[in-house]
Amino acid sequence: MNDLPVDPDINALEAISNSPPRRKTLYYSQQLRTTTGGNQPPHHSNHPRNHSLDEIDILAAAASDDFYRYPITTGSSGGATDMMDYVGTADGANGFDDSQLLPNQPLPEFVGGAGGAGVYKAPIRAAMHPNRPPCLEIRPHPLRESQGGKSIKTIASTDTQLWAGQDSGVRVWKYSDTFDPGTFTGTAGRRLPRGDEETATFHESASTSQTLSLMVDEGSKLVWSGHKDGKVRSWKMDQQFSDGNAFKEGFSWQAHKTPVLSMTISFYGDIWTGTEGGVIRIWPWEALEKSLGLTQEERRMAALLVERSAIDLRAQVTVNGVCSISSSDVKYLLSDNVRAKVWAAGSQTFSLWNARTRELLKVFNIEGQIENRVDMPSQEQPVEDEVNVKLVSKGKKDKSQGFLQRSRNALIGAADAVRRVAKGAGALVEDMKKIEAMMIAPDGVIWTGCTNGVLILWDGNGSRVQDFTRHPAAVQSICSHGSRIWVGYATGHIQILDLEGNLVTGWVAHNEPIIKLVVGHGHLFSLATHGGIRGWNISSPGSTDSTLRKELSERSDMYTRRDKVTIMVGTWNVSQGRASQTALKSWLGSAVSDVDIVVVGLQEVEMGAGFLAMSAARETVGLEGSSVGQWWQDHIGKALDERSIFERVGSRQLAALLIAIWVRKTIRPHVGDLDVAAVACGLGRAIGNKGGVGLRLRVYDRLICFVNCHFAAHLEAVNKRNADFDHIFRTMTFTRSTPNNVAAGVSSANQALKNSNQTTSTSPEEARPDLAEADMIVFNGDFNYRLFGISYDETRDLVSQRSFDWLREKDQLRAEMKAGKVFQGMREAIVRFPPTYKFEIGKPGLGGYDSGEKKRIPAWCDRVLYRDNKAGMAKECSLDCPVIAYISQYDACMDVIESDHKPVRCKLCLDIAHVDKTIRRQEFAKILTTNEEIRSSIEALRFVPETVVSTNSIELQNQDTSNLKITNRSAAEFVFYKIVCVRLCTIKDDVKEPEYRPRGSFGFPRWLEVTPGAGLIRPDQVVDVSVHHEEFHKLEDLVDGVPQSWWAEDTRDKELILVVVVQGSCSTDVKTHHVTVRHRFNGNTIRIDAKTQEDNSHHKFIRQTST
Repeated sequence: MNDLPVDPDINALEAISNSPPRRKTLYYSQQLRTTTGGNQPPHHSNHPRNHSLDEIDILAAAASDDFYRYPITTGSSGGATDMMDYVGTADGANGFDDSQLLPNQPLPEFVGGAGGAGVYKAPIRAAMHPNRPPCLEIRPHPLRESQGGKSIKTIASTDTQLWAGQDSGVRVWKYSDTFDPGTFTGTAGRRLPRGDEETATFHESASTSQTLSLMVDEGSKLVWSGHKDGKVRSWKMDQQFSDGNAFKEGFSWQAHKTPVLSMTISFYGDIWTGTEGGVIRIWPWEALEKSLGLTQEERRMAALLVERSAIDLRAQVTVNGVCSISSSDVKYLLSDNVRAKVWAAGSQTFSLWNARTRELLKVFNIEGQIENRVDMPSQEQPVEDEVNVKLVSKGKKDKSQGFLQRSRNALIGAADAVRRVAKGAGALVEDMKKIEAMMIAPDGVIWTGCTNGVLILWDGNGSRVQDFTRHPAAVQSICSHGSRIWVGYATGHIQILDLEGNLVTGWVAHNEPIIKLVVGHGHLFSLATHGGIRGWNISSPGSTDSTLRKELSERSDMYTRRDKVTIMVGTWNVSQGRASQTALKSWLGSAVSDVDIVVVGLQEVEMGAGFLAMSAARETVGLEGSSVGQWWQDHIGKALDERSIFERVGSRQLAALLIAIWVRKTIRPHVGDLDVAAVACGLGRAIGNKGGVGLRLRVYDRLICFVNCHFAAHLEAVNKRNADFDHIFRTMTFTRSTPNNVAAGVSSANQALKNSNQTTSTSPEEARPDLAEADMIVFNGDFNYRLFGISYDETRDLVSQRSFDWLREKDQLRAEMKAGKVFQGMREAIVRFPPTYKFEIGKPGLGGYDSGEKKRIPAWCDRVLYRDNKAGMAKECSLDCPVIAYISQYDACMDVIESDHKPVRCKLCLDIAHVDKTIRRQEFAKILTTNEEIRSSIEALRFVPETVVSTNSIELQNQDTSNLKITNRSAAEFVFYKIVCVRLCTIKDDVKEPEYRPRGSFGFPRWLEVTPGAGLIRPDQVVDVSVHHEEFHKLEDLVDGVPQSWWAEDTRDKELILVVVVQGSCSTDVKTHHVTVRHRFNGNTIRIDAKTQEDNSHHKFIRQTST
């Protein structure tokens, strides 16, 4: 009844005798003659790879059609997959001999069961990702190692350009050039930097300090950047970028002594900057405007004038040494142009400010609770005048109060630290509530995202309106356009929400956290931590995505590139010993002439209860490695000639386990992004005598993982070994490799924390372990699987006769893999070398097997297995199956005698298919311009609903208010509007034509209030906008808030042009309405409140210093 294919090993065995070979009478105390004795030269051809006549009979009994270069798997009734041995070639009746194989030809393989489902299934790969919209790759994922000094930290978009802040300045892409082959405009004579070979054409600035924040000022046609050295720099948008020359900054000044962490331009055109210690400074537009108009030679003096114009908000709210706002770093500044306010945010607190009067409105925490702060001023806070000096040194009583306050704060901090330690895992709860992203939506709602994945919505007064979670990972960035909200997460996911927070859709955009999202040129641009930038159509996902995906997939041959890579994997349980250079040369050095990557896994590098306990303690504080582990790496590197041929890329040590990797220098530019991981399987899943250490790296843009393991010992512990593998496979979590022996963390702890944060259900694809998402996985190590159902003497007999086919039938690992209980779906070359355990140290040859009292049965404990992208029938290497591998060499170095295990090596030959991003970007452009369906869809996005503005002219006198009505005439579409001030002038009697000038970022003069300045208009609805004159005098003298000299007051009429900018829910275009506002001065006495007087006094100071 069972139609499943029969295991070919069983069929083969039926063709030979049913009894094992006749035992020979041998004295095991004698050294057996082998071709791998200690006197033989160390060369791989001398290792025991000859096979017994029984093996030849196995191959002769099967038809040549039954053997394939790659295995075929067939499902069985038990859900597992029948296992087969396969060979790369068969010779029918003449039999098969490894000696007939040409170099680098595939060896026969054995395949584990149950590999086609669940987490053991190879990840889905395709020319175009089936589960996300097609994207425009402005900057393809660069290798991390290539980003020294060029790592991109943030991005910002203008109407025609995409700007990026990096470690050494800024760079800019013109949207008109994004589809051209990559070229680099920077220092003359320089080629494209490593990591930017496939980047779209860009221009780079002259070198500066690291850029931390960027801000677009469309009104002044400038991009402002904040830097690590505390400077703010300006860059002209419309400058000419010449080939071979780095463009230079415009105006700059020293804004802070510490890094400029955040920036914004207020409703009134002032620049606000935030830095460490809770310091916020305002740079009035009046001072900046004068400086921007000066020549290059005059700008040094202008910078000093701007620096002296600073308004330090922290100083304003500090009284007698007590400050009302938090001293945490100002990570975010946000201008609320709907209500003319500015939000400042630290990690867990907010402060809300009036953009016009610059007064503090409210201080509250992430829970929405109002806080009364008693923080001490930052060290950066200067004492700027004699009054402040007197306040600081007022008397002994005030000094003692300051000391008591500082003591109280210190005690509170210590108690908080103790509480966190006492809570253990729960100590991270507060950290998980940190603010990581902030944005104002077009309807005026403020959105913040936290490290625990919670999104919080606030109204304009700082009241918490709503909170919810749509994804369990940390929120890293938020962006909006029309009715869409995009949220970027630490997992690389992007989600689209509506204005109420309902989930619309989502996809995996990057394989690393998304740290910035911006909208520009009809696209959403996402920046990941690795520095890659992708552009997504703002209407995606939509109907045109499937058309674009289909056409790009059909052209995949045009942008597919294929490369070959050879990897040598070595594993050795060194039994706390040290190897000679001769042994290392025999094991590794003699076999790497044609190898591109060498991976070495060692077990029992160093043992002992004290060492293991100390290693576990070091891991808890983020430290790893040992001097012995370093000794091994140095000596292996010497055997590989790492200085001239190979480069050591990285390593990870967990107590007794060590894995390290070397890459041939000729292939090094295509290999990088090294991540590391460790999972303990020893006592309580905490001690590293047993467990696994892993390395993950990107080779030609494909992920390959290497895992070195040491499983539970003893013949009967099969289930424990299976459980060790399952625990490592499911919990190993990779993190960035760090220098100076700083551990990346034990993965089981990281995975537990990750799982604890999952407050919502996740899809099976999201829940897949890190290893399951790799294109290729290689497991090596001392797996400790033994031979069962056979005695010591029988094993020795079969080994002496090279009857490895019989021994394989007694192999625990083979049996467990065939049953689908371990290493599901993984492959191993047929073992044709003697068992590698257990030997007496120092005894050469096969006579060295354990002959003591225990007489441990020899076993193949030391193995190498792998899984690539193949699933089922053999496939050609393509973007659908990008990594195809086979084993060309698999043997043990029997002449090495420094341990009770023999070292094993395995050579894997890989075919790797990857994408030429430049060619695909060009094909992307061709489809956009030639496909009529896509062109019409793009054109449809330009639609803007019809709107009407009640007037195009408003005239105000002192304190007058006028209402401007904006009507949405669409019966179905939402309309989003914002009001900007594009031009401003003072009416002069002797000038017929007014001289208009813009304010920063189209900001408003302080004498005009427009509320609300932006918002949403529902279908067939009208919104009323209040346009109000609020007197803002510029006087030389003020007494009790009343002007004393009318001649000193600016009594001229003023005029400005308001522009109402209107767009639809997902429009790429806008419509505008122009409204002229004129203020006519009258001479009635106006009362000026104390705050206004303070502001005017400050501006008087600015004018005096400016002259």
